[in-house]
Amino acid sequence: MNSIKNDPITTEIIQSSLQAACDEMFVAMRKTAMSSIIYEVLDFGTAVTDSNGNIAASGAGIPAFIAMCDKAVQAVIKKYDSNHIKEGDVFATNDPYNGGVTHLNDVIVVMPVFSQGERIAWTANIAHWPDLGGMAPGGISADAKEIFQEGLQLPVIKMIENGKPIQSVIDIITANSRVPQYTLGDMWAAIASIRVGEKRIKDIANKYGTEIFKNSVQQFMDYGERTSLDALSSLPHGTYHGEDLLDDGRKIQVDVTINDKEFIVDLRNNPEQDDGPNNASYDGTVVSAQMAFKGITSSDFICNAGTFRPLKVLCDEGSMFNPVRPAAQGIYYETDIRSYDLIWKTISHLNPNKSSAGSFASICGTFMGGQHPDTGATFIIIEPQVGGWGASSVSDGCSANFSAFHGDTFNTPAEISEARHGVYVDQMRLTDEDGGEGKFRGGKGIVMDYRVRSKNAWVSVAYTRSKSLPWALDGGNEGGSNYIEVIRKNGDLEKYSVVTGLTLEPEDVVRIHTGNGGGCGKPELRDKSLIEEDLLNEYITLDQAKKFYKYK
Repeated sequence: MNSIKNDPITTEIIQSSLQAACDEMFVAMRKTAMSSIIYEVLDFGTAVTDSNGNIAASGAGIPAFIAMCDKAVQAVIKKYDSNHIKEGDVFATNDPYNGGVTHLNDVIVVMPVFSQGERIAWTANIAHWPDLGGMAPGGISADAKEIFQEGLQLPVIKMIENGKPIQSVIDIITANSRVPQYTLGDMWAAIASIRVGEKRIKDIANKYGTEIFKNSVQQFMDYGERTSLDALSSLPHGTYHGEDLLDDGRKIQVDVTINDKEFIVDLRNNPEQDDGPNNASYDGTVVSAQMAFKGITSSDFICNAGTFRPLKVLCDEGSMFNPVRPAAQGIYYETDIRSYDLIWKTISHLNPNKSSAGSFASICGTFMGGQHPDTGATFIIIEPQVGGWGASSVSDGCSANFSAFHGDTFNTPAEISEARHGVYVDQMRLTDEDGGEGKFRGGKGIVMDYRVRSKNAWVSVAYTRSKSLPWALDGGNEGGSNYIEVIRKNGDLEKYSVVTGLTLEPEDVVRIHTGNGGGCGKPELRDKSLIEEDLLNEYITLDQAKKFYKYK
């Protein structure tokens, strides 16, 4: 029996089966969700944890989301006695102070998995639900001063017991949504997703035996830890200091210490928590550090709880990276991407094969809504945007990609926006603005136009890197900025990087601009053939070629 338990082939098969279960959970969610931000953008994640809430496997989607699922499971275990966690139960949280990690629109649903009466695992799903109340449609407001203004809080609640919905909980969720049909559709899709995972894990445990299953999961976590430690041993040891500026001029800083056993991210001595919603929970800050840690160590290896055992994150309580209740956290994602970007800026040079200049480093979350001009139904557009990534010492940066926060996600097709949301998408193209020039240039941002068709529509945005631009390397030029222009039907032009609930009328245009990534190397060193290729592909103009690259 012991030899079977320790059989590496069986361990690998079980791990691959868990991965397949997560992927099937992911497909179930994508195929059944109601909101385009889920079924098109893939703004969700799926995961499996062990019985104690340690991440064991994950599906595709947003990497930052996947690392949040285990924290929700651990919050359930902390709150409920074991005899109140039963087969068929489903729990939910969106509270960043209680396992929710992010903001109130991101709801995590989890359920325990039992085999022969013993809890052996949990399945989890996190997704951005379209609206759970709050002072602004979509729940995101740059004017929020406390979390109570941001929507309905679900502080680690039970919503299904013994397989039966608790109707009062469902009714409360429904009553607090401006688009209840979409919210309920997404909720049941998430529940279906974790139930699919439950069934697959039961099948695995029944096939190999409960003890072999549990032991294999732990063995693979130990393997994840060894892989991270091996990677740490090959990195330069020491303490590395990094700084950056927020758009409001405040400095953020980090010290990263690396030795054979630990990777310590010290984010102490940073700005106090924000009076508005630009705060990120401690758990969210840990996730940002996990992404940077994973990128510099073992980005090509499967990710589980063991992977992050060497990681330690330090934050001052009451700071923007570890706020105290009731601080608002609606725009946490801009704070998380900046903490990730700060850490990456500090450490990426330690692994020359992975070093790069700064990216546009914003989620560029764009929220628009109103009444559909054809049906009268309320619509809410929730869409992150793509932008330019930084250049490396061997290649140009990627163009029109999502931020590192988003990973394997997509933009909403114009056809969906026009049919479902009643707007016209007049253009989507690469930007021709300056920024990111170098021996290797930064990737290009985009320009996209939404033309409004309905009366009393609105737009809300909160973009970072609008003033503090993506950094360059080795003499390259900084990248570009993120912002929107509102072009009124009379031709008046307004420019914003942060605005909430701005009223729009038919024929007004919301023009989205995302920045180029930073460049690497002096622009005058760029190979002439690459300049000519850029001109041919219209990545740059002739004027830019002459101005920055001395092209003749």
